[in-house]
Amino acid sequence: MSNSLRDQLMGLGFKPAPKPERPAHAKGGKPDNRQGGKPQGAQPQGAKPQGGKPQAGDRRQDGRKPDNRKPGARHGGKPQSREDIDLAKAYAIRAQREKDERIAAEAAKQEEARQRREARAKLAELVKDKALNDATAEIARHFPYGGKIKRIYVNEAQLKQLNAGELGVLQMDGRYLLVTAELLAQAEAVFAPAVALKVDPNAPANEDPYADPQYQVPDDLVW
Repeated sequence: MSNSLRDQLMGLGFKPAPKPERPAHAKGGKPDNRQGGKPQGAQPQGAKPQGGKPQAGDRRQDGRKPDNRKPGARHGGKPQSREDIDLAKAYAIRAQREKDERIAAEAAKQEEARQRREARAKLAELVKDKALNDATAEIARHFPYGGKIKRIYVNEAQLKQLNAGELGVLQMDGRYLLVTAELLAQAEAVFAPAVALKVDPNAPANEDPYADPQYQVPDDLVW
C-alpha cells in the first residue's frame, strides 16, 4: 500500500494494523518453560530420577552414600571361591564328626560305669556273709593283683586249700575275701575283675612263687 493511500485512510480514522509480536527465541533468548519460577520437569531435591536407579551422587536417607559394591567385597576381600566353600564344608563335617565321636565315647563310658556299679552290687549280694577269713590267722599268703603284690592272712589249713585251688580270693571294696572255689566261679561270672587270686591246681608248683609260706616279701613291695 502506498504511503498516500495509507495517509488517506489514517485521515479517515483508520488505525494501522498492529505488528505481530516476535517469539522470545527469535530475540536471542531461551524459551521460558518454568512454571511458578521452576523449569518444567524438574524434580524435588533428594528424589530419585525416573527409572528408580540412584545417580552416582545420590545419598541414602541416613546421609551415607549407597554401598554399590558386590556382596563379597563388602568385607574387604574377594568373593569366596568354590574351593573355599568346599574347604569350609569339609571343616564343618569333620568338626561335627569329632563332636559325635566324643558324645558316643562319653555315652559308652557312662554305660560301662553303670554296668560296673550294677555288677558290684550283685556281687556284694552274692558273697554276703560267705567270706571265710580267719581273724586269728597269721600266715601271709602273697599274690599279684592289679600290678602290685597283695596279701591275705590265712591259717595253715586254708593255705593248703588255697594252694590246691579249693579256695580263692575276691577283692571287695578294698578288702580281700577268702571264698570257696564254687563261689569264686560264680563271682567271676558276675564281675571278673573282682577275682584277685584263683589257683590252678594242675599248674606246676614253681609257676606260683608266692605259694610257699616261707617266701618273704619286703614290706615296701606290699600295698
